[in-house]
Amino acid sequence: MLPSPACGKRSRPTPSSHGICKRSGVRAMFFISTKSLRRRWPWLDALRIKKYLPKNLYARSLMIIVTPMVILQIVTTYIFFEQHWNILSRRLSGSVAGEIAFVLNQLEQAYPQDPRRIPILLMDAEVATGVSFAFTADEILPNTTVGASDDYDDTLEAALAERLRRPFRLRDADDDRLIVIEAQSSDGVLRAWVNKKRIFTSTTYVFVLWMVGTSLLLFGIASIFMRNQVRPIRRLAEAAERFGKGQPIGEVKLEGATEVRRAALEFSHMRERITRQIQQRTEMLAGVSHDLRTPLTRLKLSVELLGDHPDQAPMRQDILEMEKMLNAYLAFVKGEGRELSTETDLIPIIDGIFSALRRGPYHDRQLLLHVAPEVGPLLIKPEAMRRCLNNILQNAARHAMRIEVSLSRQGQAQIIEIADNGPGIPAAMRETVFRPFFRLEAARTPRALVGDESGVGLGMTIARDIVRSHGGDIILSDNKPHGLVVTIRLPL
Repeated sequence: MLPSPACGKRSRPTPSSHGICKRSGVRAMFFISTKSLRRRWPWLDALRIKKYLPKNLYARSLMIIVTPMVILQIVTTYIFFEQHWNILSRRLSGSVAGEIAFVLNQLEQAYPQDPRRIPILLMDAEVATGVSFAFTADEILPNTTVGASDDYDDTLEAALAERLRRPFRLRDADDDRLIVIEAQSSDGVLRAWVNKKRIFTSTTYVFVLWMVGTSLLLFGIASIFMRNQVRPIRRLAEAAERFGKGQPIGEVKLEGATEVRRAALEFSHMRERITRQIQQRTEMLAGVSHDLRTPLTRLKLSVELLGDHPDQAPMRQDILEMEKMLNAYLAFVKGEGRELSTETDLIPIIDGIFSALRRGPYHDRQLLLHVAPEVGPLLIKPEAMRRCLNNILQNAARHAMRIEVSLSRQGQAQIIEIADNGPGIPAAMRETVFRPFFRLEAARTPRALVGDESGVGLGMTIARDIVRSHGGDIILSDNKPHGLVVTIRLPL
């Protein structure tokens, strides 16, 4: 088979070789060349428009409306000034230049025959044209040029040069409303005081004012309209954020466009399903708790009736462990869902946990608390957050002798860092420790990696579940020179 002509001699002779070279090959070459250009000239990244576009929907919607309107205004203004303004200016300047040229020609014809007729001729010209004229015999214009200060000077000069075909100059009059045109004739100098309105029209400013005024009015109307369209989306996002943080929300009002109404309706249905599932789970676990505690109570009574039997102590320990496992499991699946969020200061909660640690078996631990000045109360569930911090601090106290808690603020979040000097956790296992009932004995101590005394592997799972129910997250990292840092990020 012959090689593909599009690929060259080295291309494989497959039926699809043409498509590969014409489509994917060209596309790959384009992306490679684009990347190589950016590496060679980093300033090309600054030309990317996406960096400078607005981020929120309201600003983007206004930009979609305003951008075509601005482009239309620019094009309309350019066409108006290029066509209407230039044509009108040339016609007005040509009319004035023609009148002056006509008067100048009449003067040259009348002056040699009868110089006394000149004042009458100039008076008739002023009545007919509205331009004041004066003639000075035997005068010669100086070689220096005195130009007028207005922008229409070039148009008027071109018209005068075309019509007069004689030396002339322009200058401003003492009256700001007038401009003086001096033209040289064979017998003297003709001066004409022309009103600037004769060579300039104010309709241009009126057009610009109307254009800008209507644009601002349309922009204001579009802003109000777009704000009303974006408001339901913003309210839906706020309701979803509050629901994700476990905060109470009312009924989401159905408003806005059809798509926004549908999204709000589906969000309401989703919220009802989630709330109903949580309620069913809680009620079911309450019944399971009751059913399991009854046989445990009977077992405890039976063990106590054994007297001094050698198996009494191990059996009592097994029952105690079963009770702890049951309590930890019920606490995990219950999720503290019924507690309401309130403005709470974390400092008293941490001080209370420190006091409990000092009274217990960890009384010899060094406990430190650092609080930044900008730290304030948070909208949280206080008992749930107390349990979360207690699990983490209990776990740290079990494996380390020094624990430092730092409260700070970063942007729109409050940061809680709990650092210890224990053995730490390997990086590969830091996500695994959050799994329910996972126990990591080898990494820290022979005890389980849990934040409660049950030893069933639910302490860290409960802690992250509580933090995420507040819209935050929990991250594990290394502490220098050794130990573990638990970072909790809670939104304000």
